Amino acid sequence: MAALVCVGDRLASADSLQAGTGTYVRGGFIYASIVGLQQVVHEGTDEAVVQVVAKGAAPVVPEPGSIVIAKVTKVSPTAANARIVCCGAQALEADFSGVIRQQDVRTHEIDKVVMYDCFRPGDIVRAKVLSLGDARSYHLSTANNSLGVVRAKSLAGVAMVPVSWQEMQCPQTKAVERRKVAKVEEA
Repeated sequence: MAALVCVGDRLASADSLQAGTGTYVRGGFIYASIVGLQQVVHEGTDEAVVQVVAKGAAPVVPEPGSIVIAKVTKVSPTAANARIVCCGAQALEADFSGVIRQQDVRTHEIDKVVMYDCFRPGDIVRAKVLSLGDARSYHLSTANNSLGVVRAKSLAGVAMVPVSWQEMQCPQTKAVERRKVAKVEEA
């Protein structure tokens, strides 16, 4: 029977078994180097080998070119910070930060972009991952018609409806607020 092990779990003495894939040896003992199922196998020799086989699929991590869904957390004059919650159609298990820089909001009139007219804290945004960025966050882009704000709440707390590529309207108060709106994809 295979046992579930975590990184750093001691599996066996290096005197009794050989270290296989997913393991390492330290101080005369074999340890798991990945999370997975511990297995003891005989690989054509008389000596048994202990290995750890990854359990389940690898966790989803945003990569350059991925389309992500993010929630805007902070807006400054030069960038909007966001927390990435989905990559493609897959919800993320870990927290990832992203930043949409002023030059990555749209493809035209980049020098005229006013970040607060494009995003507000709490907005849900569809964006493309440009690069891994720095140690703190991914660089994101909304410079495509299908990318931008997909859901926003008005000052009255009501979900707004897009009225153009740069405006959303509160159905309750009829107030119009500026956003970089994502084009609705036809089904």
